Amino acid sequence: MIKFPYGISDFQRIRTDDYLYVDRTAYIPTLEDADRQLIFLRPRRFGKSLLLSMLANYYDVQTAGEFATLFGDLAIGQQPTAEHNQYLILRWDFSKVSAQGDSEQIKRNLFAHVNVAIQGFQVRYQQYLTTTSQIYADNAIASFESLCNAVQNSGHSLYLLIDEYDNFANEVLMQDVSDAQRYRELLEGEGILKTLFKIIKASASEGKISRVFITGVSPVVLSDMTSGYNVATSIYLEPRFNELCGLTQEELTPLVGQVLNECGQNIAEQASVLETLRQFYNGYRFCHRAERPLVYNPTLCFYFLRHYQRECEAPRKILDGNLAMDAGRIRYIAALPNGHGIIDQIVDDERPVMLQELESQFGVEKLREVQQDSRYMLSLLYFFGVLTIRDIGELGKLVLGVPNLVIRGLYVERLKRHALPRPQDDQLAESLAEKFYQTADLQPLVDFMESKYFAVFSNRDYCWSNELTVKTAFLTLLFNDTWYIMDSETALQRRYSDLVMIIRPSMRHYATLKDFIFEFKYLKLDDLKLTGEQLREKSVVELEAMPQVQKALQDALAQLQQYRPVLAGKYQQPERLRCLAVVALGFERVV
Repeated sequence: MIKFPYGISDFQRIRTDDYLYVDRTAYIPTLEDADRQLIFLRPRRFGKSLLLSMLANYYDVQTAGEFATLFGDLAIGQQPTAEHNQYLILRWDFSKVSAQGDSEQIKRNLFAHVNVAIQGFQVRYQQYLTTTSQIYADNAIASFESLCNAVQNSGHSLYLLIDEYDNFANEVLMQDVSDAQRYRELLEGEGILKTLFKIIKASASEGKISRVFITGVSPVVLSDMTSGYNVATSIYLEPRFNELCGLTQEELTPLVGQVLNECGQNIAEQASVLETLRQFYNGYRFCHRAERPLVYNPTLCFYFLRHYQRECEAPRKILDGNLAMDAGRIRYIAALPNGHGIIDQIVDDERPVMLQELESQFGVEKLREVQQDSRYMLSLLYFFGVLTIRDIGELGKLVLGVPNLVIRGLYVERLKRHALPRPQDDQLAESLAEKFYQTADLQPLVDFMESKYFAVFSNRDYCWSNELTVKTAFLTLLFNDTWYIMDSETALQRRYSDLVMIIRPSMRHYATLKDFIFEFKYLKLDDLKLTGEQLREKSVVELEAMPQVQKALQDALAQLQQYRPVLAGKYQQPERLRCLAVVALGFERVV
């Protein structure tokens, strides 16, 4: 059976304990040629730490005797570079540095982490060090300089690997966007982090450090420490490294086939499982070349496949808890001025978000612009992994979009919390939606929407509202990735204003669940020549009888008649399919 390395980023353990390893060693020569000091950014849970662990084991003098075991059957094992097993490896992981407390406390936390790493280094390489280095409890930068001198004096070379370089500084920045003082103290002037990277730069220029590889999520911290460390090459948008982290379709397909075989299931199930994985976990592109393949989130794929392996069915919860922090990133953007407007724009599929270039200067001086300028907010969401490069549009503009349904669910949840901040309203909405999934009776949910949901919209929302806005409202209330796939653009070749809810393959055994397709129409109050108060006084029967409503309903039904055969033919259960024409009259009433 495949042993999926879910949550494991220790390359040596993966290789010696027979866990699955998706080979990325073929990139080693390309990384060596790229430069001697590299910065590589990717979203959380994309395998950055495993990449660093692989590099550490490849270049470490201590693992030379294990080279055949660790790398012999991998791509690099056939043609290793001259630098393999030639370095002493120093690793820092800034995700372990607490961002709690004032700047002095954070400084102590950072110094403690650096000193602990140096102490471990001294123990590991004591036979290679002919001179000793000093540990300064109150000055880890001095400890680091002492270590660099000891390595150089011993005739060896140092490879510095830094994981999540931006983690604790980003946490400081985002804990309170209105107070950036702690962040300034960490980075500006002679801030501790900036000073540390100045020493790295100087040590590299003096030959005390031979190579540096840095990973992180965003360039927020990078721009503030650039003057202290302006010698590294950023490779995170280079097309040749698009698939350096993540899984490709070609890599995932045989894994699915093997898991199905282990479960004794027909290989015919493979297409269905792959489609579920594609809908929920695929969709990421990390370069400007549209021809480069989309990649999957590896952590979520391994979560899914490991569960399938044990239970021989897909997990009920399609999203595991590892993306909780990604929800926090969306929450951060939503808290900014116009943040909710940006999220509304992102979930509007008809008008894709476009940028000429991703913004990369996110320093504290740009903080106000991040809060006001959509270009900065959208770029930040890209680096967080909750937007991706979907295509290249006119004049080379980047077309950004939500990568998959897991991420769309995070946006929808944020919109729902904004519209229904009271837990009791949220719970009632969930109960009404659950009843709708089984009865197809939309009226109770419509009554709730009219009384609760529409109340949060301002006059500005009225000015910009249309059927897409109404669709988003229904999407927010009905989204459920436990039972449904709420995306079938390819299946229907539909217009974007439709909402399609297809029961997940693994949930189709629940006989009471229905498949749904909606067609939305929107009528402005001005066109109806009625006020909101007048509409609220009318009964549902009176609303249905209005000529404008009748015409809109008939137009919607005509379109649904075209869509129905496509879905009925695809899923072979026409008796479960319900088609609904929905007409919104402003943000007052729904028929």
